[in-house]
Amino acid sequence: MTTNAVDQAQETLRRLVDNVERVILGKRTVIEHALAALLAQGHVLVEDLPGVGKTTLAKSLAITTGCSFKRIQFTPDLLPTDISGISIYNQKTEDFQFRPGPVMSQIVLADEINRATPKTQSALLEAMEERQVTSDGVSRPLESPFFVMATQNPIEYEGTFPLPEAQLDRFLLRLTMGYPGREAELAIIDHQERIHPIDSLEPVAQPEDIAGLQEEAKNVHVDPLLRGYIVNITEQTRTMSDVGLGASPRATLGLFRASRSLALVRGRDYVIPDDIQELAEEVLAHRIIVSVQARIRGVDGKSIVTEIMGNVPVPGVRSRPAGPRSSA
Repeated sequence: MTTNAVDQAQETLRRLVDNVERVILGKRTVIEHALAALLAQGHVLVEDLPGVGKTTLAKSLAITTGCSFKRIQFTPDLLPTDISGISIYNQKTEDFQFRPGPVMSQIVLADEINRATPKTQSALLEAMEERQVTSDGVSRPLESPFFVMATQNPIEYEGTFPLPEAQLDRFLLRLTMGYPGREAELAIIDHQERIHPIDSLEPVAQPEDIAGLQEEAKNVHVDPLLRGYIVNITEQTRTMSDVGLGASPRATLGLFRASRSLALVRGRDYVIPDDIQELAEEVLAHRIIVSVQARIRGVDGKSIVTEIMGNVPVPGVRSRPAGPRSSA
């Protein structure tokens, strides 16, 4: 990647992050990670409490990037065709006409995805993985870029259907937004005293710019030592006694691609260990199935990843001797 290309990409990405941060205050890292997922052509699951800005983040990204946007409210009575679309018979033409569903948009918000039945949830699988929808035997490609941001409430389980492992594995990142800090929350009051800042938000890029950035992310250099570091991390998830099912090779690729994209967002054309460490939990924790015995002890995917990151040697970092230093 040339220096000029990196500078242009960095300037575009800075404008994108700054623009979204006008609406999502005090959450620059969350915005950067969501944008990195978009550049890596992945999808994001946002697991957090109501009212912290999950829907606003998706809408802000769509407006900022100039992408089309659709919101799907998942409910127990939602049908797969309500997502993908349906063919309806037209009496005038005496033929069936396809009416596209909301998934045929560039940025899709799947709100409270775990409130729909597994059959309906699976309607997203083909779109997320193959970037197409099939209806009546006809496959229809989705417009590029295509990005799904799904949300779910981590504490409200009544009337919900947990996402199956196959679908969780399709999400590149699982993000949490958390409460804003005191100063940020005061700023939110000031910004929304009269109107919501999203009402005045304007695009600072176009979908073709995002497609170009996705290609630039593929040119970010990842040293062979760092490639081995990624594989060592995911391999550890498959050998720990507390893990029933470790991260898949899709997770390895996900950590690799997300690290490249985050490096580009941070203005570099090469990955450093910090990029991998920063994203490891968000890429891996939701893909790890903890054994029953470990769950009883309170072990979860996050604690597993934390332990792994403390055990796997970082390339280029010399480990400190275990014994006490000898005095000269």
